[in-house]
Amino acid sequence: MTKTILVVDDKAGVRDLVRDYLTAQGYRVVVAADGRQALVVARQEEPDLVLLDIMMPEMDGYAFMREHAKERDTPIILLTARVDETDKVLGLELGADDYITKPFGMRELTARIRAVLRRLEKSESTGAEPANEVVRAADIVLDKGRRDVRVGERDVRLTPTEFDLLAVMMAAPGRVFSREILLDQLHGVAFESLERSVDVHIRNLRRKIEPAPEAPRYVETVFGVGYRFRASDAPGRRRG
Repeated sequence: MTKTILVVDDKAGVRDLVRDYLTAQGYRVVVAADGRQALVVARQEEPDLVLLDIMMPEMDGYAFMREHAKERDTPIILLTARVDETDKVLGLELGADDYITKPFGMRELTARIRAVLRRLEKSESTGAEPANEVVRAADIVLDKGRRDVRVGERDVRLTPTEFDLLAVMMAAPGRVFSREILLDQLHGVAFESLERSVDVHIRNLRRKIEPAPEAPRYVETVFGVGYRFRASDAPGRRRG
């Protein structure tokens, strides 16, 4: 099935260039000039992925993400000319899957799009892994089939990237995963900016599942290497 991509940028030249290139690559492309227009187009077209500029008139990329997240969990790649790391981190904290800095090459943009869409297709596939495989660790229950997470009596809403990070680490408690390995497990490709984004996703994940995020009980940092799920909370599995 042809994937639909929404390109949101206030520069007509950027919209046209990206639209023409991605259309030639076999995608269906719809466009919007600002965040407010993008909300309308997203409701009508239900895109599979959004390429989102940050700095736009009317409604910027951050405001779009906040509003759109109330309706759908669409993967988002930020298109940003800003070099300030805090701007990129804010986008990731709001739920973006990746960012690419302008000016960018079309081959790199296409590779990033394919990486995010591969992860989405894997998460939606019922044949890729056994249905209803449940992993338990301490008071965390992760259901791969339903993509649900419970911590104690509390349902926790995770983004697709946060869920997949937790699933990968819980499947091998005690194993240390470098950022590069985690990205290879999730996306099948690693870029420098993506590697840095892992830290933000882990921080967001901790904020949602940890009793005290500043003193993590489940997801530990191995300084200079990466992250691991605590072996003392080793999971068991059952298949239903």
